[in-house]
Amino acid sequence: MRGARAASGLGLRLPPLSGRRLQSTHEAEAVLHKSGTRVATEAPAAAKSKSISEESKSFAVGMFLGRLNAEQVFPFPSALNEEQTQTLRELVGPVVRFFEEVNDPARNDALERVDDATLQGLKELGLFGLQIPVELGGLGLTNTQYARLVDIVGLHDLGVGITLGAHQSIGFKGLLLYGTPAQKKKYLPRLATGETMAAFCLTESTSGSDAASIRTRAELSPCGTYYTLDGGKIWISNGGLAEIFTVFAKTPMRDEATGETKDKITAFIVERAFGGVTSGPPEKKMGIRASNTAEVHFEGVRVPVENVLGAPGAGFKVAMNILNNGRFGMAAALAGTMRGILAKAVEYATNRTQFGDKIHNFGAIQEKLARMALLQYVTESMAYMISANMDQGALDFQIEAAISKIFGSEAAWTVTDECIQVMGGMGFMKDSGVERVLRDLRVFRIFEGTNDILRLFVALNGFQILGIQLRGLQKALKNPLGNVGLLATEATRRLRRKAGLGSGLSLREHVHPDLQDSAQKTVQCLELFAETADALLLKHGKKIVDEQFVLKRVADSAIDVYAMAVVLSRASRALSQGLPAAQHERLLCDTWCHEAHERVTATLRSLTADGSRQTFRNLRAISRAVVESGGGVAPNPLGF
Repeated sequence: MRGARAASGLGLRLPPLSGRRLQSTHEAEAVLHKSGTRVATEAPAAAKSKSISEESKSFAVGMFLGRLNAEQVFPFPSALNEEQTQTLRELVGPVVRFFEEVNDPARNDALERVDDATLQGLKELGLFGLQIPVELGGLGLTNTQYARLVDIVGLHDLGVGITLGAHQSIGFKGLLLYGTPAQKKKYLPRLATGETMAAFCLTESTSGSDAASIRTRAELSPCGTYYTLDGGKIWISNGGLAEIFTVFAKTPMRDEATGETKDKITAFIVERAFGGVTSGPPEKKMGIRASNTAEVHFEGVRVPVENVLGAPGAGFKVAMNILNNGRFGMAAALAGTMRGILAKAVEYATNRTQFGDKIHNFGAIQEKLARMALLQYVTESMAYMISANMDQGALDFQIEAAISKIFGSEAAWTVTDECIQVMGGMGFMKDSGVERVLRDLRVFRIFEGTNDILRLFVALNGFQILGIQLRGLQKALKNPLGNVGLLATEATRRLRRKAGLGSGLSLREHVHPDLQDSAQKTVQCLELFAETADALLLKHGKKIVDEQFVLKRVADSAIDVYAMAVVLSRASRALSQGLPAAQHERLLCDTWCHEAHERVTATLRSLTADGSRQTFRNLRAISRAVVESGGGVAPNPLGF
């Protein structure tokens, strides 16, 4: 009976958060549906899923559950065998030389397209089919090999990077993930060579973040042999160049159990050659001007039933998994971008003399360079951690992939902005090339899931999983004698955490002895995160979806804690192997963990303080007043 009494101390009073688990960013996006809130209808019922709280090896999932899921993070994963490493070495040299000697990013930007010679060279290098199997004409690279080559592309030209990424990271990724053998055999060989290009068509004028509200429709013919596709998509990368499109459309689906017909999203492989597919003129953009962006219209397009990608009505899942599987590549590309930008800043700082000294000797510049290096190191560590997880067969990495996209896109913007500041007027000038990179970078916080929405995804996905766990504990409380072990363990863990004693988690065995202080700080943050997540979910229940001020800060803390774990792992590997830069990596790790610990502690403690609630109320009131007044409330101080 001791277990039953201990369990009663859990104090579980949790209203149902939802019967479903969010699968991806657009499902989090669907929570924000105009004036109301809703959970996307395409996610599998939690009751049908296996116990995520028990089985997930995701470090991020573990944070919400108060568990230390170390398997996917420690030791820093090495996913390449000797043959794969040699293959990558043979590819890296030619790709680097091509981007240094042939590609001209300034020319591509001025032309507002990729130069013909560059495009042909990319095809000859095989860069349009990096992950297509060798037997179908591609290079057959793993995710980690792909990340390294994308890293190089990101260092040199993000416009070219988007052209390549829109083609393979999302354009035909659905074929790799869901294509039938016949579909793959028909399309992948010509996509591998670049003979035909691919595009991903999801966004519409009325459905950006809320992907479930698309209006493009596909009706099955009476004979059942083809669908008629009508609608339009906007802002499609490669939209004016592609010959093959992954298109998402609403299709009427009959529920055999109820006889009711409902619209569900289906994914299609659509060829421009089918007829009825047209593209608008290239969009004029702030950045990534070298990449083609255009509207794509479908009018009476006959799509054979054999061109359904995945199952009819399962298009939402197809779209989300394509995006989830591609996000690590964005982090890898931006890690490369930051490496190149940091080199520019260092070159300038070591050659520029002011006040009788090189400016790299001034504390203000030193802090900028150091923080730029920190952001690059964290992003790079995340990208290669996740790519290796995927190569090793990890099934649950969606939160980590979203974190890497958020962190990398914001870090790259900060690093490039600070490079311009270090270079002063020279950085602002076109000739330096940095202003082009800054323009190119701005869109990365917007596309493939805006960072604002992705933050909601990180927090809501975690809360969904925590809700499943807490409801399981509620169920166990109804039969305390049959669940003594579970209840005693959870009760003890939560009570110790509330008392400030910690739940006994430790990274000692996973982390190099020189990094134990940073390891302890990471565990402290994880403990506080779990305690705060518990408190917030028990307080708000299903209304947590409305608490976006709270969700944003929870996500920011989750990002920081995951970053701490990733750099701990990478720096531990460097120290254990005695790598040449090991002591430098130790400095990077310790600095990041110290400052992240301060941020996480301050942020999470503020979420349970009255002051934060008042601040949130104030911000809401200010926003409403600004909206009602059309943009400005306070008059000009001169009164006219």
